[in-house]
Amino acid sequence: MTTTTTTLATTTIKTRATKRKLKKKALGYLLDLKRGLTCSVSYILKKMLKEVRNHSVVSEFFLLGLSADPRFQALLFVLFLMIYLLTLLGNLLLLLLIRMDARLHIPMYFFLGQLSFLDLCHSSVTVPKLLETLLSEKKAISVEGCLTQVFFVFATGGTESCLLAVMAYDRYVAIRSPLLYGQKMSRQLCRRLIWGSWGLAFLDAFINILVALDLDFCEGQNIHHFSCELPSLYPLSCSDVSASFTALLCSSILHFFGNFLLIVLSYVRILSTILSISSTTGRSKAFSTCSSHLTAVSFFYGSGLLRYLMPNSGSTQELVFSLQYSVVTPMLNPLIYSLKNKEMKAAMRRMLQKYF
Repeated sequence: MTTTTTTLATTTIKTRATKRKLKKKALGYLLDLKRGLTCSVSYILKKMLKEVRNHSVVSEFFLLGLSADPRFQALLFVLFLMIYLLTLLGNLLLLLLIRMDARLHIPMYFFLGQLSFLDLCHSSVTVPKLLETLLSEKKAISVEGCLTQVFFVFATGGTESCLLAVMAYDRYVAIRSPLLYGQKMSRQLCRRLIWGSWGLAFLDAFINILVALDLDFCEGQNIHHFSCELPSLYPLSCSDVSASFTALLCSSILHFFGNFLLIVLSYVRILSTILSISSTTGRSKAFSTCSSHLTAVSFFYGSGLLRYLMPNSGSTQELVFSLQYSVVTPMLNPLIYSLKNKEMKAAMRRMLQKYF
């Protein structure tokens, strides 16, 4: 009996020791995972972009998309500087207004605030470098800097595509179930939709940039564009671009066209709901809540899809489409949503009366 008890005690001690070791190992794995997850995107990009130097002879590109005339460049610099300042002012003012006015603390304006923040990010990816190249004689950008810009153009553009789809669904819920709108579009759901939009877009950007890192750049250095976009790099590559092009095509179909399809489906449901409303006043009110969003979708997808569907040639039309969705649209969105929205105009008046 004593021997059996001693054996059981020894076995129990060994089992506990084994469990402690397993817990320590598991804790170590979790800590390693946490360190990996908490690495910043910029750090990860730097580590990846170092690989480019190993198999590319070219170390920098030259952005030659806009005019070479110094006098015209000075005019363009003033123009784009004004647009960028208006973009910052308009979107920051919209964010401040939504933050300070309690009447705007509903899902629709929560998403609008996210769109304003995204427009600030999307514009800041390209416009500062555009302004720099207009003043610079060399107009150079490093290969690493170019691919970093490609990544963030993908990430911010992809997030905006997802966010516009989320906002279309939000409008459908508001028109379909106005009395249950606050309950269905809960704060927790709104946050999940936002994090999901950012997560999907950054995943898509990582996949595309990982494939693009295999491209070799040997001779060509002139990019006939004002910023780095993936289609503009294909003519400069001396290696096979089919893998990168396939990844770009798949992400365009699944991500951008997928979100566009969700927007179309949401508006089909919205239209059927509006047509079932008996009163003319109710119909016009329902239509008015969607007009701003439809305008923003038209600007973003109209220019963005045409840019990526066109063959890369450095043509004036191609540059105009790129300027539209990366420079002009972020400036116009605050105007679109404030001028066509009675609640936003009322909130603006309240803020002006309070502080001035």
